[in-house]
Amino acid sequence: MTSLQNDLTITAAGVELQADVQVPPSARGVVLFAHGSGSGRHSPRNRYVADQLNRAGLATVLADLLTPAEERADAVTSRYRFDIGLLSVRVAALADWATGYEPMAGLRIGLFGASTGAAAALVAAAVRPSTVHAVVSRGGRPDLAGDYLQRVRQPTLLIVGGADRTVLALNSDAMRKMTAAAETQLAIVPGASHLFPEPGALEQVARLATGWFVRHLLGDNDPQVVRLTP
Repeated sequence: MTSLQNDLTITAAGVELQADVQVPPSARGVVLFAHGSGSGRHSPRNRYVADQLNRAGLATVLADLLTPAEERADAVTSRYRFDIGLLSVRVAALADWATGYEPMAGLRIGLFGASTGAAAALVAAAVRPSTVHAVVSRGGRPDLAGDYLQRVRQPTLLIVGGADRTVLALNSDAMRKMTAAAETQLAIVPGASHLFPEPGALEQVARLATGWFVRHLLGDNDPQVVRLTP
């Protein structure tokens, strides 16, 4: 049985967003990607992580959070990439859509956010506590979620490169504010910079993210769970 792969146009929060949806056979969970500054569904880093999640039996949704017109404007003005309110509304709407998309209906949902998309994912998790079950941030800016950090209840993994010192400090501070979360962890990839271009760094990100989602979306009691560590 082959994976179900669709290039979809999803209506979310009143706009049409382009998305790549991959549903492996017998998928047991789904991860929605919230892309970062100036990025979208074609990001090679997020597509690599998505492929590893698919191999672990997780469906993935990589959606552009901006419309083509918004992307063109953002490329010139950077107007939208830091609009966490706008981005988080769309991430939450995508989570709502996923619950009703038949190939993924009934699956537990996780959010994977990168850069500013991590803040949007955390805000969406805060406002969808019964829909979203886990969050992973890669090189994220959780600080941009502001007061919503204190409302996040889902298990959250913050992955940061060890050489990305400014973002590492922001993540450490944000984690201290997430007092309501069921579990928070800060994972540091030694020697990695912001985009994890160093040999083996992105592979480590993928292993950490896959292990987190397998654990929190599929459950420790699932006989197929393999806990992955860096």
